[in-house]
Amino acid sequence: MNALYVAASAFLGAIVASLLGWTETTEPFDLRKFASSLIRGIIGAIGIAVAFDYAGSAGPLGYLIAFLAGAGVDAGGKRVAAAIAARLK
Repeated sequence: MNALYVAASAFLGAIVASLLGWTETTEPFDLRKFASSLIRGIIGAIGIAVAFDYAGSAGPLGYLIAFLAGAGVDAGGKRVAAAIAARLK
């Protein structure tokens, strides 16, 4: 059950990072861009939950770390995707 809470914390971190990134812009909300953040959040949440389950360390601090890691997965994934797209142009 702890793995589910860790995954939810990581996913929430990715979503919060995505929404905070959108609030920095003056663009209208674009569901297509947000959907890519959702996908990165799901992938990151699964990976982080597996890592935490393997390490066996879940608790309030673990959930905070998972939240921050989820935010990092979204931000890092967006930058990697942008770099690849720039190279393909």
